Amino acid sequence: MKIHGKLIIIGGAVDKGSFTETNLDRDAPKNLNFFEEGILKRVINESKHKELSRIEIITTASKIPLEIGPEYVKALGYLNAHNTDVINIERREQASDPEILERLRAADVVMFTGGDQLRLTSILGGTQFHDILLDKYKNENFIYAGTSAGAAAASNNMIYQGSSSEALLKGEVKITSGLGLIDDVIIDTHFVQRGRIGRLFQAVVGNPKVLGIGLGEDTGLLITNGRQMEAIGSGLVILVDGREIKDTNLTQIEMGQPISISHLVTHVLSKYDTFDLDTFKMTIKSSQYV
Repeated sequence: MKIHGKLIIIGGAVDKGSFTETNLDRDAPKNLNFFEEGILKRVINESKHKELSRIEIITTASKIPLEIGPEYVKALGYLNAHNTDVINIERREQASDPEILERLRAADVVMFTGGDQLRLTSILGGTQFHDILLDKYKNENFIYAGTSAGAAAASNNMIYQGSSSEALLKGEVKITSGLGLIDDVIIDTHFVQRGRIGRLFQAVVGNPKVLGIGLGEDTGLLITNGRQMEAIGSGLVILVDGREIKDTNLTQIEMGQPISISHLVTHVLSKYDTFDLDTFKMTIKSSQYV
């Protein structure tokens, strides 16, 4: 089935982005150092009506929604996208509120903030809001954009817990169901900065069909038709492909013991590189062999 919407998943940074900097208003251009100038501008350019698109900021994952929402509105305002507002859903019953559902139906873009991805899925999963979101993504010229928790929750399988330092000990990585916008991947965020490579290794060795996606900060993927991925932003995207794993001790060891893996394939993407989820082919934009 052809997917008509676009998915933009972003590795995140700190919850409040750069818009808590005290000299922002006085020196705004130099302070757009999170993803406001690059990735957020790309979100606007990819949207149906560009700067005129209706954008809703979804703050459900955040513990500070009344602070984080206006910061995104302000960021988008600096990029001339003024048709923007915040939907703050803190309880499941709000996800069936007719006014909120109508706002979702009218949106060209939804931007899910960072925070706690388990909070996001436990509040929105299986609600009318979730159903409309999936329908719009599949059938309309619509963008789901998510940073940090908003990115991690986009796939069918979602990492919600796991220490970076102990991630390759059996059982340390906890996985549950996400929002289900994309199949056959699992996403981790703040990837390079927080040393989360082991979390993705364990997630993939347990189900090698699933492609692991590790998003660095100020970095994301633009995914079109649910299958074609382009790296955007200034950092790195790490892909972990388990299809060619030759051996592991995963089923032979006790919980808490170290995991061994033989022949786990990784790819590293930077800006403009692409990867096709159907063919598993990576194309380096500035290849030294072209």
